[in-house]
Parts: sequence; structure tokens; C-alpha cells
Amino acid sequence: MPRSFFQATAEQVVIVSEAIVALGGSDAAAVALYSDLPQATVEGALKLAADMGLVVENAGHFTNVSPLCKLLRTPQDSEKAAILRVTIESYEPFIIFREELEATADVTVAAQRTKARLDLDLHREQVKETLLNIATYSGALKAGHGNSYERDAKGLSAILDELSAGSREVAEATLTIRTELGTDAANQVDHNQVILPLVAGLRHASAGSGREAVLQAGIAIESFIVWFSHQCTGNIAGANGINAKIDRLVADSKVPKKLQNVSKYLGHVRNAADHGNDADIGAPWDILPETGRNYVFVAAVFIKSMVGHLAGRHDV
Repeated sequence: MPRSFFQATAEQVVIVSEAIVALGGSDAAAVALYSDLPQATVEGALKLAADMGLVVENAGHFTNVSPLCKLLRTPQDSEKAAILRVTIESYEPFIIFREELEATADVTVAAQRTKARLDLDLHREQVKETLLNIATYSGALKAGHGNSYERDAKGLSAILDELSAGSREVAEATLTIRTELGTDAANQVDHNQVILPLVAGLRHASAGSGREAVLQAGIAIESFIVWFSHQCTGNIAGANGINAKIDRLVADSKVPKKLQNVSKYLGHVRNAADHGNDADIGAPWDILPETGRNYVFVAAVFIKSMVGHLAGRHDV
């Protein structure tokens, strides 16, 4: 029986796998909306990510299965490449493809033999394009002269050292975010849907990417507001965006006006980062690195104050 094999680029696999972590598990439609990719593209990338062991599918619902997935929420392309490199070192189609490539020095023949040995259900050209793209993106294969490819001389130990450095940065950023949230909030909010996006936002801000920092922290805020609405039995059904959700809670006397005003800053800056051209100025807003960093910390304090409000405290 032929083995299913799915065509997607390495970048698409990374994007959809990261989206699954950010969304706490989801289906292809939600991932397409989150990643701004066509749903057909997302479906293929998710299937390939599942075949590689990054995510797992259950009746169309995908969740991350590899701990490496969480490390994909990074601004560093080299770390993403390293994660994919470690992943494909145990991915059977790639292992066979590299073996056949070293035996023949011909990528087309290697793809044909890989297809034959595993009875893959895609054309050899699709097999070749997919495996070559993943291998070169991750650095497992390097282009040589002409149309030749060779094994990367960089050993796995160096790749693991790079991942270790990334893990240390994640740990340091996580400690910073938990400290800003305070013990009460940090222990109550969802780690994957609130803390990890704030951590990703802080790392993006540190790398100078203000827009991505705002977008990641904005995900955390929206997820938090959903959690908060459940805790206070508020109704935000049909409300889209930070501002609309908080306005609904204020109208229902669940959130005081002072915290609503803090949320307005968060909502409007997030919109500036996410919504392209602004009708007032006829152009998109540039998001400064300083704005990204400050936004992450304001988001953390806002969450801390909202959790305090649930407990009857009034601090901001």
C-alpha cells in the first residue's frame, strides 16, 4: 500500500507548527487564518509536519507532539533551521534520500529510489523538491558545484549547542515574563496560550522586531481575555479583537474603566501592527523596537491587574 507523502516547503512546515503551539492545538482553517496562508497550503504543510513528528492529527485537529515545536516560537531563523535539522535526522524519507544521494550523486535518481523504496504516492519531482527544500533550509545538505549536493560538515553536536543556547534564552525570557506577571497571575493563566506568546514577543523585541513583538503579545492578551471572561462569567461571544472584547466586559460591569483605558492602548497598538494601511494617514504604521518591548511589559502588567481585579485588588 502506497505511503502518503505531502508536499510543502520547510518554511511552511515551520509556520504551521508554530501556529499549532500558539493556538494550543487547532484545525487547518484556524491555522490558515493565523498564518495568513491559503488553507490548501496549510493542509499540506500540517500533514507533512505530522509525518515528520512535529505535530499529531486526530480527526482534523492538530496538536504539537514534539517538545521542539515550542522552540519554534523564536525570531532567530538559525534556531528554526536547527530544530528542523534535528527533526529530519530521524525522518525516514530524508534518511533514505540522503543515503541514495551519497550513493548516486544525482538528486533525481535519489528521489526516484526514495519513492520506490518507501512506495511514496507523489511524483519523484515532488519528492525531490520537498526533501531538498527541507534539507537545504535546515542545513543538512549544502549545494555544491552544478547540481550536486553534499552532507553538511557541521555536526549535530554544534546544532544541539545552538538549540541549547536558544533554550536558555527561552528560559530567561520566561522568568522575566513570570516575574512581570507576578506569582498569582503566572500560576493561573494558561502557559501555552498566554505566557509562551509573551515570551516570544519579548524575544522578538530583543531581536529588534517591534511589529512581531506586538503581534505575539496581542495573541496572549486575546487568549487571556477569553480566560478572564470565563472566570467572571462575562459574555464576549461575537466580539472580535481586544477593544471589542473589553468593551463588552465593561458594559457588563466585569471590568472597571481604568483597566479598559489600559486595554485601549494595547488594542490600538495591536491594530496598528496588524491591519496594514491606516485610513487616517493613508499608510501602515511602522512599529518601533522600543514600542514592541514596552508593549510586552504593558501587556504583562495589564494581565496582572486584571487577575488582581478578580481577587478584589485594585492596582494598575
